[in-house]
Amino acid sequence: MTKPKRRRRRQRSTFLEAAYICPSCGEEIIVPVDLSQGSFQEYVEDCPVCCCPNVITVEMDENLDDQLQVMVRPES
Repeated sequence: MTKPKRRRRRQRSTFLEAAYICPSCGEEIIVPVDLSQGSFQEYVEDCPVCCCPNVITVEMDENLDDQLQVMVRPES
């Protein structure tokens, strides 16, 4: 008797990449965006080039094919 074959479901990736320009050093920074965390995210992350902390805001427009908008400002 053989075992029935299991079909693997293709899962949609829950991660995308987005880019922003660091306001301190001017370098382009690419960050992963975890879509499972919702359509609005805000967090602080140090620039990997100059180490200055930046507040990163990510908004996803679900009506426009999951278009991402990334905004960044220096942390006060």
